[in-house]
Amino acid sequence: MKNDQTTKPCSAILLISCPDRKGLVAAITEFISSNNGNIIHLDQHVDFQQNVFFSRFEWDVEGFRISRENIAAAFSPLAEAYNMQWELSFSDYVPRMAVFVSTQTHCLYDVLSRYRSGEWNAEIPFIISNHEEAQSIAYKFNINYHVFPINPSNRQQQEAKQLNMLRDANIDLIVLCRYMQILSEDFVKEFTNRIINIHHSFLPAFPGAKPYHSAYSRGVKIIGATSHYVTTELDAGPIIEQDIIRVSHKNSIQDFIRKGKDLEKIVLARAIWYHLSNKILVYNNKTVIFE
Repeated sequence: MKNDQTTKPCSAILLISCPDRKGLVAAITEFISSNNGNIIHLDQHVDFQQNVFFSRFEWDVEGFRISRENIAAAFSPLAEAYNMQWELSFSDYVPRMAVFVSTQTHCLYDVLSRYRSGEWNAEIPFIISNHEEAQSIAYKFNINYHVFPINPSNRQQQEAKQLNMLRDANIDLIVLCRYMQILSEDFVKEFTNRIINIHHSFLPAFPGAKPYHSAYSRGVKIIGATSHYVTTELDAGPIIEQDIIRVSHKNSIQDFIRKGKDLEKIVLARAIWYHLSNKILVYNNKTVIFE
C-alpha cells in the first residue's frame, strides 16, 4: 500500500549543515537555478552559538539539466568547498517502514489507520512483536505479523533474526509503537537516526511500569509525550516532537492515562510525518525541524 504520487511532481530535497559563512545560500541556489531547477521550498537556520548553518532546499526536478542519478556527484564539489554534511533524497521515493509493538496497542492502531488512509507516503511490509496480542490488529489491516518472544537467554538470537528480516526487506525506518524492549547497541547503530520511539514525558521523575499512577499521586499539573530517535543511551536520543496537556485534581488516574495515550499517538504521528517528509536534520544529538 502506498500513497498515490502520480499527480505530484517529483522534487529533490537537500538537507545541509556546515560552518556558517557568507554566500552559502547564493552558492546553493546558483547550483539549482543554473541547472534549470525551480525551487519549491527553502528553509534555513543559523545556530550563532555553534556558528553552524542548517538548510533544506527542495526543487522540482522536471526539466532539471542533471539527471537524478548524477545530482549527488554534481553537487559534491560544492559541498566539499563549503565543508557540508548533506543528504539528498527524492519526494517520489517510498520509504519502507517496520513497526514494532508489545501489548499496548493505542499507537499501533493510530499508525495503521493513518497508513491505510494514505496520509503517509510509505510502505509497511510487516509488524514485529514480542507478544501475540496485536496479531488480530495486523490481520484487520492485512499486514504480516511476526512474533519473536524475548527473554534474557534468547535476546541476542531473536534480535539477530529481526535484523535479518529488516535487511532482507530493505527497511528504511523502524517505528516503536510502545515496544517494551531495549534494543542492543549493534541494532541501534545499524539504524542510526532511523528508529523512532514514543513515550510519556514523566521521565526521569516517574519511571517504572505505572508512571501515570505515580504522577497522579504527586498531583502533577501537566502530562506530556516525547518522540525521539533511539540511541545507545536509553531515552536520550535527539528529540523530534513533544506536546503537553494540562490536568488537575478533577482528573482521575483513568483520565491521566487516556489523555497521555492521546498525546502519545499524535506526537508519534507528527514525528513519523517529519521523518517521511525529509524535514529533520540531526546535529549533536539535537534536531532541526524544517516546517
